[in-house]
Order: sequence, then structure tokens, then C-alpha cells
Amino acid sequence: MIMPDDLVAFDIIISGKVQGVYFRASMKIIADSNNVRGWVRNLEEGRVEALIQGRKPDVDEILNWCRTGPTKARVDKVAITELKADPSLRNFAIVV
Repeated sequence: MIMPDDLVAFDIIISGKVQGVYFRASMKIIADSNNVRGWVRNLEEGRVEALIQGRKPDVDEILNWCRTGPTKARVDKVAITELKADPSLRNFAIVV
């Protein structure tokens, strides 16, 4: 069981060619396989935003993946903001 003190959380904004390239679906697969909770969504201006939360090594896997994304993506920038963890998050969702 993961204890609340073991959780880290980040809001991330990914810029580049990140919409229409299965970024959100790919991120959900990676998050689920790393036991990371949170959500991912497209923003109107062509960027992707995600909230990710979990144990630091698991979250680091997602952060590293975000720097390249799926095969057809081109990531130009990843802005990361640390947040307070929310232990009530239970899964990872694609927000529409």
C-alpha cells in the first residue's frame, strides 16, 4: 500500500505536436503500467496538460516519457509544476 507521504504530484504542460498523435491514450497506458494516478487532457491551443501522482520513481518514468511522447509526437517543451498530493485519486483518466 502506498502511504500519502510517499506520493509526489505534478502538473505538466506539454507543447509541440502533441495533439492528434495518440499522446493522451499513450500516456494513459504508460501511467497505468507505472501505477500513476491523475488525468490528461488536450488544451484548446494545441498543448496537452496532465496531473500525475504516485511514488517518485513511477512518476519519474512518466516525466521522462513526456519529454519524447509517442512515436508521432514532437515535444518542444515540458513545463512541470509540483503540487500537493491528493490521496483520493484512484486511477488515471483521459479528460475530454
